Amino acid sequence: MFFKSKNKPQSRIDTLISTDTRIEGNITFNGGLRVDGQIKGDVSESSGTPSTLVLSEQGRIEGAVTVARIVLNGEVQGPVRSSHYLELLAKSRISGDVYYKSLEIHTGAIIEGKLVYLGDAAKAESPIMPEGKD
Repeated sequence: MFFKSKNKPQSRIDTLISTDTRIEGNITFNGGLRVDGQIKGDVSESSGTPSTLVLSEQGRIEGAVTVARIVLNGEVQGPVRSSHYLELLAKSRISGDVYYKSLEIHTGAIIEGKLVYLGDAAKAESPIMPEGKD
């Protein structure tokens, strides 16, 4: 009753990358991450810990994104993989393939790549290699 589920994604924001911040390098995080600035590198959650990424309208990521719960309103150049929930708001733009289990797309969102439904195999597939490709 008072135990926190390890499979439920984080809903609060623990870390903020502000508008004037630019990071070059890969980021691995736990909990909630909001990006208003720029990241040049891959963004992923720590293994075994579902987390949340929020990318604001001003935010930009150049690299692969692999997070359980993602809310995008900025730009991602690279593949996006969400094992739980992906929401693409009106100003979101993805240049890369999108791997998802649950997807919500608002009018105005742009995806330049293919959509791949993960279903129950969300944790088994690689974010770069679609099912059946070794």
